[in-house]
Amino acid sequence: MATTRLEKTFTASNRKTFTISTWIKRSALTVNNCIYSAGTNDSTDRELLVFLADAGEEDKLYFNAKVSNSTVAQFYTNRRFRDVGAFYHIVLAFDTTQATDTNRMKLYVNGELQSFQSVTYPNQNRDMNTNNTVHKIGSTVGNGQYFNGLMSYFAFTDGTAYTPTSFGETDSSSGIWKWKSPSVTYGTNGFFLKMDTSSPGTDTSGNSNTFTASGTPTLTQDNASNNFCTLTPLIRMAITLNNGNTQVTDTDSSWYGVGSTMGVSSGKWYWEYKLTRIGNYAQDGVMGGLPGNGYNDIYNTYVGSKTAGVALNTGEGKIYSADSSTTWFGSANSQGQIIGVALDLDNNKIYYSQNGVFGNSSNPATNTNGYALSATIIANKPLLPCSSINNCTIDYNFGNGFFGTTAVASSNADAAGHGLMEYAVPTGYYTLNTKNLNTYGG
Repeated sequence: MATTRLEKTFTASNRKTFTISTWIKRSALTVNNCIYSAGTNDSTDRELLVFLADAGEEDKLYFNAKVSNSTVAQFYTNRRFRDVGAFYHIVLAFDTTQATDTNRMKLYVNGELQSFQSVTYPNQNRDMNTNNTVHKIGSTVGNGQYFNGLMSYFAFTDGTAYTPTSFGETDSSSGIWKWKSPSVTYGTNGFFLKMDTSSPGTDTSGNSNTFTASGTPTLTQDNASNNFCTLTPLIRMAITLNNGNTQVTDTDSSWYGVGSTMGVSSGKWYWEYKLTRIGNYAQDGVMGGLPGNGYNDIYNTYVGSKTAGVALNTGEGKIYSADSSTTWFGSANSQGQIIGVALDLDNNKIYYSQNGVFGNSSNPATNTNGYALSATIIANKPLLPCSSINNCTIDYNFGNGFFGTTAVASSNADAAGHGLMEYAVPTGYYTLNTKNLNTYGG
């Protein structure tokens, strides 16, 4: 949602009692990322909920409400929020009619009440800016501090302060907090933006409180109902991540690497990447032993140089492991090509395709002519999708349906109906997301 926002101006309703609920997945850390704002002026009359970049407060959630340039409510969380691989469920509940100040403003994350490093509770019966004048999702009132990440299932209730159980629940098998359809009364100005269509501001609450989109919001398959693998800024060096951590760029003529958010130990998995800009070389594959000491193995070298790693060198069309190469395509890959990766951890093999055609006369669906993973790689499971690049830009699609900001042309889902890929997913293979991991191993 970076550089985009949703906005709507409301006529005043209940300004004392309301609830904000949303599911977000962070992409950029240590930057000011605004989730929500309301008011007329960023400096003097506003409310905002934002992840902080301030020194000493990095990645904490901060809320501030001002009236006539005077702070009337505020908090800094004790907790820092640095997980870029999962969705956070954030609930902000206000009820300033409460006699006890601690009951007037509550923040919940993934169903748990949060504690505050510092807090200023609103006075009893204080009218807030929320539910009056302009509301913005993904930016400040003055259109700054754009939210960098993914957002889904944004709900607002007018007149009732709800707890998180009205919007989420604990999964009985995994113990993980998960989304459920809201069981709430929305009130006059309430709304529910599922953000599951190309018009993310569409209200499905029945109130027709639809928001206007500014910028170009991107609809992906990655949402709170099914979380997809991405690259991660927590395992990287000297590279830049963009587009929800699906694009990696290096402008240096040295090897630098990045890891991803999901590791696998079993099952059959498929993803794609596009060679958007080839300066020198790029390698994509998997590496074992992460997290741990393996961090250093992808920081300043290439994946295929390590005994616990295997990767395709696009500059040569060869597969590397332990710095030994095997011809796969017979020639270098070219800029603009889409490379498919089929990882078979039931038979411990890996396959690569070029624009939908698998190299080495291989067929992952029939377990034919795959590249065999070494005993060292197998012993270091789980394996993490990794990339090493040398002056390149690579766009990844783990099933979210995009290369950068360009939607895939063919929209091929896996057999479970998950993900959107450019080329057909091999029979028996699945895209990397939480639903598939839960069902097919990992």
